Amino acid sequence: MSKSKRFNPPKSNPSFFPESLRKRLSDDLQLQGMADRTVKAYVRAVRQLAEFLKRSPEEVCDDHIREYFLHLKNDRRFANGSLRVSLAGIRFFYRNTCRREFPSLDLLRLQSINALPEVITIKQVHQIVDATTTLRMRTYFWTVYSLGLRLNEGLHLQVGDIDAARGLVHIHRGKGAKDRYITLPTSTLLMLREYWVTHRNKRWLFSSRWP
Repeated sequence: MSKSKRFNPPKSNPSFFPESLRKRLSDDLQLQGMADRTVKAYVRAVRQLAEFLKRSPEEVCDDHIREYFLHLKNDRRFANGSLRVSLAGIRFFYRNTCRREFPSLDLLRLQSINALPEVITIKQVHQIVDATTTLRMRTYFWTVYSLGLRLNEGLHLQVGDIDAARGLVHIHRGKGAKDRYITLPTSTLLMLREYWVTHRNKRWLFSSRWP
């Protein structure tokens, strides 16, 4: 009876994505003017590729790329949005940081679904605001709603961004890493003034360290 070969799984290696390579990618993305969230997402996409293949991204071939994206689509059941981010990050890395071309990166096609976001009623907004248990959270939700902000934009509002004299709010590095000004409604200004009485953070408007 012949002896069966013993399978030895590859050892976990924290350096599948070397720090020097990671930094190069991060620097390239910043030079392209990418937002911080995009930089983190693209770096994470390449790191996950390296961890799946258990090899440095520099050692990857086109067959590896095919294998990885088939895994994401069929095994992991990634949604199109997640696949799109992963594809964009890996494509940027190889084309700009490594100067390599892989046909499979152009083979993947993702269906775009232009679904309109669900719009909640004013009554529902008031129900959400009224359900909050702290003045900070109540003011945060009302500010985000009344200014039409993304949640992350609201979290990054600073004290100096509120220009009560001119009735404007300065939004830093929003979508597309662009700054913009938004009109400050009177109702929001009044709520912010009430909140300001108990506010203690000199920089951040909605710091989690204060109620």
